Amino acid sequence: MNILYDEEIDGVLHKVDRADLLAELCQRLPDLLILDRAEDLHPYECDGLAAYRTLPLLVVLPECLEQVETILRLCHARGVPVVARGAGTGLSGGALPLAQGVLLVMARFKNILEMNPNARRARVQPGVRNLAISEAAAPYGLYYAPDPSSQIACSIGGNVAENAGGVHCLKYGLTVHNVLKLEVLSMEGERMTLGADALDAPGFDLLALFNGSEGLLGIVTEVSVKLLPKPTVARVLMASFDSVDKAGRAVAEIIAAGIIPGGLEMMDKLAIQAAEDFIHAGYPIEAEAILLCELDGVEVDVAEDIERVRALLDQAGATAVSLARDDAERALFWAGRKNAFPAVGRMSPDYYCMDGTIPRRELANVLRGTASLSAQYGLRVANVFHAGDGNMHPLILFDANEPGALQKAEELGARILELCVAVGGTITGEHGVGREKINQMCVQFNSDELSFFHAVKAAFDGEGLLNPGKNIPTLRRCAEHGAMHVHHGKLPFPELERF
Repeated sequence: MNILYDEEIDGVLHKVDRADLLAELCQRLPDLLILDRAEDLHPYECDGLAAYRTLPLLVVLPECLEQVETILRLCHARGVPVVARGAGTGLSGGALPLAQGVLLVMARFKNILEMNPNARRARVQPGVRNLAISEAAAPYGLYYAPDPSSQIACSIGGNVAENAGGVHCLKYGLTVHNVLKLEVLSMEGERMTLGADALDAPGFDLLALFNGSEGLLGIVTEVSVKLLPKPTVARVLMASFDSVDKAGRAVAEIIAAGIIPGGLEMMDKLAIQAAEDFIHAGYPIEAEAILLCELDGVEVDVAEDIERVRALLDQAGATAVSLARDDAERALFWAGRKNAFPAVGRMSPDYYCMDGTIPRRELANVLRGTASLSAQYGLRVANVFHAGDGNMHPLILFDANEPGALQKAEELGARILELCVAVGGTITGEHGVGREKINQMCVQFNSDELSFFHAVKAAFDGEGLLNPGKNIPTLRRCAEHGAMHVHHGKLPFPELERF
């Protein structure tokens, strides 16, 4: 007897005959790897945001384009939702599967199809690891610039879905600034090419629209990326401060002076202590905040910028400024920052990693506001910043074994994001909205804007089968959760008015 699986998502009831779907997939694609046993499905029940877990109906792992086309056409004909997944390193629940949907895993598309050093571009499949592109380009003196902390594991297809950044995005941009062309499939299995090998293409800029679309518009099957020459010289300054206010002012002064560092990162005391205990990078554990400022380019320009930045750091009140002695120490400085997330995980049974972006001028205010909320909720917060572009990552420490602790951490995270919006920022900088921040979308955008987003979604996926229930909330959802649109400068939480 067939079991009918059903689930309501955003007011739409999806009913799927699992056994019949599985039988047709096996018949039409006998070579397709399909996982359907519970023990095989569990490794795919969440992405990097492990707080949300759902066992998928089925997991499919295609290895050729024709298989993906067939899967999409079959699911479209049956009205079966599809969620695409890469390496599963995302931190917003964007690849969270659906109980009545197919999880389409693109991890087996892991070939570098072309490396063109003369044109400084590479053509790769979506399952290729971010770092693998730079490793393949290294013999030609080239590299791929976006470098999220998970670059050793995350896939380029996932980077496109979330418009991933990294510690060097201030100077070299996000994924959207480094992708030339995408090959994608619509929910109906139709092939589309977005962008071009040239710097621009005629018509609407659908390439930019697709970057950061979180799997709602189509399935990425191939990515052409820009490669950059490795800088001749890269040097890192580490500055210590006895207050986060001073560190925030230093960031503003460096940017105001017209200096664009390759990377400009900030960590507060709790994050410093966690990273130093884990990596032993030489961080000053007594400091309230540190800045890592990387300057790259040709030797003469870097030397001049080092002296200018050192002077600005001193003027801002740095208690100490040190220059990495060599490439090994430079790598160690960055290792501490890039391992801040796992390092904080050693300080607490669990932590909740948030992601918001604020104007640089508001950095000190938002940190004070975060400290106030941390005290109010009784949960410690470690702060790590892509300070140059205002992208903040508060890490909320809690113990999931304590009743109500996860809910409290989620509430604290939501309040921090609302604070970001209130000072003119946004609820995400690089992690995406996914399942995690969907209620905060109601805070950032009004009903007209959300309706427009839904219209864009419908133009690509009229049946709403690609990654439903993520990224864009329905107006009904906003009303049910009592979320309110926050206008810049109007704070809906009185305790933060003083900030």
